[in-house]
Amino acid sequence: MTDIPDEEGTRTRPGSPDAATRLTTGALARRLGVSPTTLRSWDRRYGIGPAVRTDGRHRRWTPRDIAVLESMCRLTSTGVPPAEAARAAKESAASESGGAVPPDPVTSVRSRAAGTLPLGDVRQECRGLARAAVRLDAPAVEEQLAAAIETHGLAVAWQEVMVPTLHAVGRKWASSGDRYVEVEHLLSWHMSTALRRRSRPPARQGDTLGAGPVVLAGVPGEQHTLALEALNAGLGELRLPTRMFGAAVPVEALTAAVDRLGPVAVVLWAQARSTASLPLARHIAGAQWGVKGARRRPVVMLGGPGWVGRSGQGMLRPTSFRDALDSLAALYAAGPLTAPA
Repeated sequence: MTDIPDEEGTRTRPGSPDAATRLTTGALARRLGVSPTTLRSWDRRYGIGPAVRTDGRHRRWTPRDIAVLESMCRLTSTGVPPAEAARAAKESAASESGGAVPPDPVTSVRSRAAGTLPLGDVRQECRGLARAAVRLDAPAVEEQLAAAIETHGLAVAWQEVMVPTLHAVGRKWASSGDRYVEVEHLLSWHMSTALRRRSRPPARQGDTLGAGPVVLAGVPGEQHTLALEALNAGLGELRLPTRMFGAAVPVEALTAAVDRLGPVAVVLWAQARSTASLPLARHIAGAQWGVKGARRRPVVMLGGPGWVGRSGQGMLRPTSFRDALDSLAALYAAGPLTAPA
């Protein structure tokens, strides 16, 4: 029977005990939401390492090793210093080793919430990402985000991994006073970085079917831009031209940009009702350009929870990230919208 090479170069015979009960460092890191570098550092500094090392070099983690690391992760995620957490995790494992059956690595990891964050029923990647964020483990956060986008694509990674994790952090922040603010900031920054890395360079105006770009802007007073950055990256994957203006764009600046660019659509993002201004949306929707008799106007898309309950008649109101992408792509297929005479 042919041996199967694992990701660290060792070979494990199918059906052997090793294949069923031991994990490589890379596989374990993904399950726990830490970086392989962090696991190796904990091994060197605190003696929390694998009981088995294949050929004296490669780490193979047993269920008992994993149980110790799970305890270490839970403690550090609540603010316990790593050295103290390591000592407590090893002592706990030693006290429970009197004939106890070690937990199954897959079942135990899937059954535990990430730190104390209220994640609910979400993808496994959310739990790993949340654990890494709560520990402020930036390398692991970056690796988890890149892996989610590469594995599932941008739309799924945004809707089913990034957004649920970010919402869980926000809920924890809201219910814990000033705690976890640093977690949200770190997670948001790395999400923004991952999205921008995925974005294609902006297409030149007129490169796509001779039409103007999609303008993306936060309304005045709106500082949240992650959803716009995700939409910008998604439109770039579709090779549609965009112009991203970011947070809190002043009315005069937004109006000037629309007049200069002649966009196919303008996406106005409002996270809160206090920033969602229908008069502004109507003003942008009424913009016109071009020669007399063939004037054009943009389609306005209202994005974000701030617009919930507002009428916005004649404007696009996407129900999901995918719906927003599909609706904007359809505008290019339909051609430019001509203003009434």
